Amino acid sequence: MGTAAILPVKRFPLAKQRLGESVAEGLRADLARAMVGDVLSALRECAAIDTTIVVTREPAVASAGRYIGAVVVQDSAEDGQSAAATLGLARALADGFERALCVPGDCPTLDPAELAELLADDTPGVTIVPDRHGSGTNGLLLCPPDALSPSFGPDSRARHERLAAEVGAACRIATPASLLLDIDTGADLAALRERLAGERIRAPRTRAVLARAPITSTSDEGTRRG
Repeated sequence: MGTAAILPVKRFPLAKQRLGESVAEGLRADLARAMVGDVLSALRECAAIDTTIVVTREPAVASAGRYIGAVVVQDSAEDGQSAAATLGLARALADGFERALCVPGDCPTLDPAELAELLADDTPGVTIVPDRHGSGTNGLLLCPPDALSPSFGPDSRARHERLAAEVGAACRIATPASLLLDIDTGADLAALRERLAGERIRAPRTRAVLARAPITSTSDEGTRRG
């Protein structure tokens, strides 16, 4: 079954503002760039993904995507994650893909083997991968790509479940560990550091940036994106 990965990416100067004082301002763009690089590598290495579609207005990401053979869709409006994902899904559908997996660019420990396991089930419908809090959406697998219109943001897991029910699509929840942790807040960053210290896992680019970015605060949970 033809499968596309959809990766929406903000311009780096706009990324990770909600990390606040947890990362020095000068390193936030470096951290965003490193995480996207680690995600792109994982998508490229997953044999179950036929094509990655990068939706962005960030020139560096567009160049990196083309370098690894990804399709690049210009996100001219930058109207947010849902709008960017919709652009990618439209391209996947136009290119004849039978399903598409939307993933964020800030899950740097993403594991190709876990992705392959997630994609082993090719049942039509909607698969939601929640964030580590259980309320957001870090992964959205749609079979076909237009099974529903994505609606990311706070409490999006419940919203996606409701949207699936409204269109009569089968819906399941999957919890691959490497896709549960996205980095929006200082507390997320602390959790990432703990995981990187305790396990032999991926994210070489992110590791290198974090080595230069001491945590100064972990109490800024705030409103989550996913």
